[in-house]
Amino acid sequence: MYAGLTRTPCCLCAREETYTRIAVPPRAITLMKNGDPIAWRDVVDTVTLRFCREDWELVRDLAIEMDTHPLSRCNAAYVSFDLREDHEALLSATKEATDQTALEATLEARAEETLDAAEDPHTEERDVVEAIIVLCALEELGLRGRDGSTREASASEEPRP
Repeated sequence: MYAGLTRTPCCLCAREETYTRIAVPPRAITLMKNGDPIAWRDVVDTVTLRFCREDWELVRDLAIEMDTHPLSRCNAAYVSFDLREDHEALLSATKEATDQTALEATLEARAEETLDAAEDPHTEERDVVEAIIVLCALEELGLRGRDGSTREASASEEPRP
């Protein structure tokens, strides 16, 4: 079930015309403004954030120069994602919470590979910025240590505020 917008604006300033996009794990929704009501466990695959050209420059600088992310300033109302179908409403049956750990591990591994290849001329700056943001978000969520170690988290585990 698709729950995102058909044309998602910049998640920082809501400008309609966007320049680029990045993907973050579903649990990262909890780090965003207005993300509390969104059931991140029901998100299928990644969450896409779009940025206008001016905000992208800020995001790039935050990630590359300061090794941090802008997610706390991003409005979750302006991101794009797919929600799994609501079986509880349709079938009066309860479905297990989605285990996002495999997706998070894949995104983490891909981000680490990207950062390892950051000096390669074929590695795009957008990919490096996305990798830094993914790793910083996982760290803030307590799913990754500062030293790069990964901590297993279950689907039932509550995210850190």
